[in-house]
Parts: sequence; C-alpha cells; structure tokens
Amino acid sequence: MCFLILWAEKTSDIISTVEFNHNGELLATGDKGGRVVIFQREPETKTEPFSQGEYNVYSTFQSHEPEFDYLKSLEIEEKINKIRWLPQQNAAHFLLSTNDKTIKLWKVSERDKRPEGYNLKDEEGRIKDISTVTSLQVPVLKPMDLMVEVSPRRVFANAHTYHVNSISVNSDYETYMSADDLRINLWHLDITDRSFNIVDIKPANMEDLTEVITAAEFHPHHCNLFVYSSSKGTLRLCDMREAALCDKHSKLFEEPEDPSAHSFFSEIISSVSDVKFSHSGRYLLTRDYLTAKVWDLNMERKPLETYQVHDYLRSKLCSLYENDCIFDKFECAWNGSDSVIMTGAYNNFFRMFDRNTKRDVTLEASRESSKPRAVLKPRRVCSAGGKRRKDDISVDSLDFTKKILHTAWHPTENIIAIAATNNLYIFQDKLNSEMH
Repeated sequence: MCFLILWAEKTSDIISTVEFNHNGELLATGDKGGRVVIFQREPETKTEPFSQGEYNVYSTFQSHEPEFDYLKSLEIEEKINKIRWLPQQNAAHFLLSTNDKTIKLWKVSERDKRPEGYNLKDEEGRIKDISTVTSLQVPVLKPMDLMVEVSPRRVFANAHTYHVNSISVNSDYETYMSADDLRINLWHLDITDRSFNIVDIKPANMEDLTEVITAAEFHPHHCNLFVYSSSKGTLRLCDMREAALCDKHSKLFEEPEDPSAHSFFSEIISSVSDVKFSHSGRYLLTRDYLTAKVWDLNMERKPLETYQVHDYLRSKLCSLYENDCIFDKFECAWNGSDSVIMTGAYNNFFRMFDRNTKRDVTLEASRESSKPRAVLKPRRVCSAGGKRRKDDISVDSLDFTKKILHTAWHPTENIIAIAATNNLYIFQDKLNSEMH
C-alpha cells in the first residue's frame, strides 16, 4: 500500500473536502483558505513501472475569497465546503465548488500550443504599423510548455440564507442541487440568476424548529430522485415527478430508537452527517457520530447493515460534548463495487468494513508510516481497563484533535484519499490484507 503525503502548515491549509473525478485521474481538495488544489495521476512508464497511481499537483487556484454580508453584518468564510466534478464532455474538465453562500463553476483546460505569425501584431503582441505590412501570412500554432488554465464560468449566488452543506450534480448533467440547513435549491448549470426551491422545511415560527438538513444527494441514475438527511437521523427520498415542492417525501427511512438506550446525547449522536448513494443506486450509506449504516431503498423501517465505527467512545460522550467533538461531521465512502465502505475516526484512524465477509479493519494515516509502498498495520483500540495486546492503543490515549472527517474512494480502483487535518494521504494498490 503506497501513499503520497501533502504537508501543510497554516490553519488556512486545513483540508475541508476531497473529491475524485469520474474516472479517478484527477483528485481535487478544498481547504479553509478558499483554495482548490487539483492532483493528476501519473501514467505508468517503462522506466518507472511503479509510478502509476502517484498523484502530483496539477493546478492550484483561489476559488473563494472572504466576504461580508452588510445586510446581516456577517462575515462569510472563504472555506470550501464541497467540490463536485461534472462528467467530462470534451478535453476540458469542469467542477463546482462552494463555500457557505456562493457556488462557482470552474473550467480546467490545458494549452500546449500558441498561435504565432499574426499579420497585424508583432511577437510581443503590439499592434504593427499598417504601412509596414507588405505581405500576408497564415498564423500557425507552435508547441509551447504545457499550461493549465483555470477560469470561472458561472457564479451562482444569493440563493441561500443559511450555510450550504451539500451540492450534487444530477445524472441529466444539466442540473444540480444545493442544500443548506433548511432549504434545497435546484439549479440549471447555464442559469445563474434563478433557482427553484424544491425542499423548504423552515417553520413559520423559528421557535418551532426541530431539525435541520445535514446532507443531500441525487440518485446516480434516476434524475428525478434525490435523498436528504436530517439532524434527527432520518432520510427522506423525494421524487420530483410528484410535485414541484418536495416537502412531502416518497419514502422515510428511520430506525426506531431503543428506549432503554436513550440518553441526553441520543439526539446529537443520531444526527446524520453524510449520505451517499451506492454506485448501483440500490443502497444508501449514512454516517452518524458512532455508526455507519447501509439502507436498502426497498426497506424503510430499519437499516440493512449497521457498523460500529468507534463504539468505545460511548463512555466518553460527556467529555466529547464538553470539547465540542460530538458535533464533528464525519463523511463516508463506497468502493467502486459497493462491497466495502470507509469512514474516518479520531487519532487519524480510518475504518473499512467489508460487506461480504463482515470483516473490518482500523488503519492509521500517520507521518511515521510515510515511506513509499509501506504497508499499513491494522490498529486496535481497547476500552479503558480492558486487556491490551502489544500494539493496542487505549481509548484514553486517543488524540481527539487528530480526526479524519473527509475521505474519497477512486470510482473503479482501490485508491483512497484521506484528509487528516492539514495533510493529504493517498493509499493505493490493494486494500490491507486483513480485508482479503
């Protein structure tokens, strides 16, 4: 298992989102400073057969700047909340990026030739004296050093009162949606001055507010279906064919709470922080504070599978509430065949669960294992007072400032990207032997 690591130092360099494009050749990261860094996968060569899969910096650009809302006297952070790639239609690549309020569409293109031999301009671009032009010539394209150009194509603004937490491109490749705490808007990629509100859960009196939208995503194949999750732990599947405003869901996925397990923290830890359709479109993967769950679209009453990510933290919920860690929003990811799921944890640990064998593994993204082609050793966390083996780590020794919130999986290969605060790790080649 190899990995590349990107070092970063400042708070603004903390990675806030990670996303592979549709063929996995490009990987984009966004950070708290409003920057987007795009990595490109290197092709395999005869001289370096093992270099394939390594990702090197392809382009870096400033996507968002800090703003100020004068009407509400609020500062708007430049932090990138989400990045979503559009399917590639030609030689150029397009991606959407968003901060709390504004969504932007960017074009990423390459230029390796430049025109030369203009009739009315010299080589420096200055206009020639027409009287000196005695003959006409045909401009030609000459090779030049490869240049990656990133240009803004659309700015979708002024449509969200609350913070944007999700964007999702529709399978029709013409529309996308953006979700904030209380509303979901539908946009056309070519129209920036208006959007359609398709979900609105804002109550007439804000004192009656009981839940907020936490994540939303379009179905990968059916352009009329989308799902959104809430802070109450529910999932609502909506069909845009039924009504223009999808306040009434088609299906509600909710697991009844065990009354004997109810506590002060029950509602907080049941909030869904991420929801992802499987590649097949048959299943939903969700992440709450302690568990990852797989839901079948045909079974609403309970999840098909429930995986304990870090159940050993149940005894620590009080201290996690006091230091605000209990509000951390962990993401989750499917592998290309929907057979393995991945999500992050504390102490720079991340977890993988094999749905077929029911085996799981805990791995660590750390600087100590930074040699190329190093194999990661499985880690194990033991409860306080429990029996410890040689390489076990006690739950009391976990570093809660080191957390893996953002992960992404290559769409077809066993390559994963892990954002560990302000470091990016890319693991590749094969899953840990524990998973096979």
